[in-house]
Amino acid sequence: MDSTMRDRLRAGDRAAFGELFDEHAQAVYHHGVRLTEDRSLAEDVVSTTFLQAWQMRSRIDPDGGTLRPWLLGVATNTIRNLNRKALRERSLLARLWPREHVPDFADELAGRLDDAKTLAAVGAALRRLRPAEREVVALCVWAGLDYADAAQALGIPIGTVRSRLSRARQRLARLSLELDPAPRQLQSGRAPAAQPAPEGNR
Repeated sequence: MDSTMRDRLRAGDRAAFGELFDEHAQAVYHHGVRLTEDRSLAEDVVSTTFLQAWQMRSRIDPDGGTLRPWLLGVATNTIRNLNRKALRERSLLARLWPREHVPDFADELAGRLDDAKTLAAVGAALRRLRPAEREVVALCVWAGLDYADAAQALGIPIGTVRSRLSRARQRLARLSLELDPAPRQLQSGRAPAAQPAPEGNR
């Protein structure tokens, strides 16, 4: 992104902001889906992210490349706020009314993909990661940001991004095996040991 485009955004040029939306809205939406696991909520993330980006346009650095890391950082903060709001609402409802069963949408989502069993195991493992670890996975693995861009998006040092991603990968590997231990024999490269034949067949 050239400095002229950044200058237009900082000046409040609505046409320039429309171009920014067209270029990055899909990436923000996918980021929202991955962190919220809710397509409808991810749409709210997109609208809130770009509303906040418009309000924060004066903070855009006059120089630099793509604004994608900055927008994903705004989206990540938006998701954090939505999660905090949802926790407060659930806490209030729990005090006012008995908890009702809420159907899990994970099975519906998994059914759309070929390997539903693997997706379920990975999804369950991701939900057990710490929020900070999920964020770096979403930015570095899914969104494809490098360490520097992810650090910019989250407002943390590059070294912190590296360590969080490393911990997340280790936890995911361990959790995936705990949740779906069947692949262990295949990963070892050995076939299951043959069982001894019954006495009558010897």
